[in-house]
Amino acid sequence: MIFLSSIAHGRPRASHQGLCYLDSISGFFFWSTRRLMKANTSSTTQYGRWLLCVSGLGGLLYGIDVGIIAAALLYLGKTVNLTTEQTSIIVAAVLAGGMCSSLVAGFLADWLGRKKMMILSGLIFVASVGLIVISQSFVLLFAGRLLQGISGGIIAVVVPLYLAECLSAEHRGRGTAIFQFMLTFGIVIASLAGFFYTRQAEAAIKAAAGNATLILAAENHAWRGMFLSVIYPGVLFFAGSFFLSETPRWLFRKGRKEEALASLRRTSPEAEAQLQMNEMEALARENQRKEEAHATGSLLRRKYVVPFVIACIILACNQATGINSVLGFLVIMLKQAGMTPSHATQGDVAVKVLNCVMTIVAVALVDKKGRKFLLEIGTGGIIIALLAGAFIFHSFESKRVDVKQQMQSLTTGNALHLSGDQFFAKLPSKQPVALTVMYSYGDGDKSTTVLSSDTDSSLNLSPDAAKPHAHLTIQRAFYGPVPTEATGWWITACIALFIASFSVGPGVVVWIALSELMPTRIRSTGMGIALLLNQLVSTVIAALFLPVVGAYGYYAMFLFWAACTVVYFIVAAFFLPETKGKTLEQIEEYFEGAKAL
Repeated sequence: MIFLSSIAHGRPRASHQGLCYLDSISGFFFWSTRRLMKANTSSTTQYGRWLLCVSGLGGLLYGIDVGIIAAALLYLGKTVNLTTEQTSIIVAAVLAGGMCSSLVAGFLADWLGRKKMMILSGLIFVASVGLIVISQSFVLLFAGRLLQGISGGIIAVVVPLYLAECLSAEHRGRGTAIFQFMLTFGIVIASLAGFFYTRQAEAAIKAAAGNATLILAAENHAWRGMFLSVIYPGVLFFAGSFFLSETPRWLFRKGRKEEALASLRRTSPEAEAQLQMNEMEALARENQRKEEAHATGSLLRRKYVVPFVIACIILACNQATGINSVLGFLVIMLKQAGMTPSHATQGDVAVKVLNCVMTIVAVALVDKKGRKFLLEIGTGGIIIALLAGAFIFHSFESKRVDVKQQMQSLTTGNALHLSGDQFFAKLPSKQPVALTVMYSYGDGDKSTTVLSSDTDSSLNLSPDAAKPHAHLTIQRAFYGPVPTEATGWWITACIALFIASFSVGPGVVVWIALSELMPTRIRSTGMGIALLLNQLVSTVIAALFLPVVGAYGYYAMFLFWAACTVVYFIVAAFFLPETKGKTLEQIEEYFEGAKAL
């Protein structure tokens, strides 16, 4: 009771079970990283393993940024006074922070160095968690979430950049793929943290037996505990980054050639390090000769424009597959497809675990089969999965009947109260039916759905107590058949194929392609701009998702994503070169048109 009381006043403390839970997470992280590198242990130095561990923690933090808010929303609004708009802003703040930081991160990484930016991102993440945990108002919550997004945006640019410039051609694909694996694992960690603290909170609420003070304390502890639990990998990433070397390519560009060679020797044998150094010097001389020939040294040359455009298209299409919306709205999708809430939740966990498993498969294949092959297989599978899902959704969504006028005519004053007998009993069909109404009271649309099979199938819409005279507007209203449980499992199978295909292809290859395609001169800045486009597409799709689904159905979004993925497949199959086993200097020469890969 004393423990819960302290949490109610914003002073969370980790329980013994929570610490054991976090210890098991940390143990799995180091075990999984070691397993992923096992095949190359004989040629990988202790420093190389440390480099991959720290970089993997960066991916873990990025995944946590994406996933930690989902379960926290169950209790956040019950303990902090937030409007619906403020809650939405807090959720979107991470995307906004990521958009801003991903653009400037490239410029700062060129100025300050990759290592310093990694240290800065770790510090910002730790500060953001502390700010969120002590917050009691919207302003502090928003600031904390914005900082989380800024940290994630920096990590998304700098860590793949760091890996690409440090690892040899032989290990670069697998090393960068570990970043993506830990990103997906971070999403799972966030889900598990949410599950752990939710279970604790529900048990405490049940034990409180209606005591409002204890219930509030349990709810307060739940969401603060979720955020506090993820500070540990943030501290490890921040501290571990101090012990990394700066990348040899950045040091070479700054004229610090001896330090660049020393950095190469930490990750590669002497002969290979010297060979890479010779290639950098030869490329620098060649670039200087060409820059002198092109008096202005224009960036509008083939070697810069072509890889930049390809990388931007890949980054934009990666989000246009719908991956973030599928992960974020998966439970709702499965429930709309006919699954029970418990089965929908189980499907959500299974899909996220599958995401991790297939990422491990991609890590094992990326340096054997190549980037181009995995991207073609992955995008092809995504297209098939999305088209199949669109067909299944359309099979029952096309049977919906528009009843907007009937609902509007049944409103009394500024409210709508409709019992199940008044509506469902009058329908000719006796199979389960769902009634969905989208409405507003002048401050944003809301949606509610009732089923004819519900124990309480009544529909009650009324203004908030703060706005008793707000006008009710019915935006859309329709009813249609409720899909069977079997339909839900078919949708689950489609989404499982989607996730497996994404994980084995775009999920891993996108980070490698982004860091490999860009020439050294524009690598950090180009990556920042491409990631800004990536974040922008993600934000726009997230904003359009619910309105499009409400107006046209899930099948419309699935078809849109499939069309975007067709573009992705064409770019991968016909315009993306295979970069497996090639040094960054060889790739740059290819885009110059000097050599074939």
